[in-house]
Amino acid sequence: MDISSVFKNNEKWIESKLALDPQYFDKLASGQYPEFLYIGCSDSRVTAEDLMGIQPGEAFVHRNIANLVNNVDLNVMSVLNYAVRHLKVNHIVVCGHYNCGGVKAAMQPADMGILNPWLRNIRDVYRLHHDELNAIQDEEKRYERLVELNVQEQCVNLIKTAAVQEAFKERGLKVHGWVFDIHTGKLIDLKIDFDKILKSIREIYNLYPEVE
Repeated sequence: MDISSVFKNNEKWIESKLALDPQYFDKLASGQYPEFLYIGCSDSRVTAEDLMGIQPGEAFVHRNIANLVNNVDLNVMSVLNYAVRHLKVNHIVVCGHYNCGGVKAAMQPADMGILNPWLRNIRDVYRLHHDELNAIQDEEKRYERLVELNVQEQCVNLIKTAAVQEAFKERGLKVHGWVFDIHTGKLIDLKIDFDKILKSIREIYNLYPEVE
């Protein structure tokens, strides 16, 4: 793609929006009131608004390699706190996708340089679910299951945070784990049973003991 075509496309986009609503950009500039915080992968094939079928302003979006929620990553923690405590989102989505390059890279016996510390988070997910994953003979199915388990563990990481626990107590904020099937375009709700998962760790991570 010629970089100049981006600006031509932008002009066409502006025209199309104004044709539908002459006040479109005035409304857009008035503020944002998103219902969702979406944490997804940086993969160029997976865009939040498109796959969710939503408009600008309806989701606050954070993307990184393999949709990780790392408690020492200042970026994702800042996004989380701003979205939950200031924008007052009511839903947080962690969305992974099949055929994720980050997940596959994490499982390669290779030195990935500066990526090593980041990908180690995914290796830790494999370690936690080692028995289940190694029981899957088909390599592609094993990677797909690791994508799902990675989403699950990032959701658990969210629930460990004070911001999420506080918002759950105050307004019933919900956390969701999804996977985008890049082969079909389908968005899959993993329907993670967080109560079951957190039952054994609640006494360790619960920062609001009255919230059960």
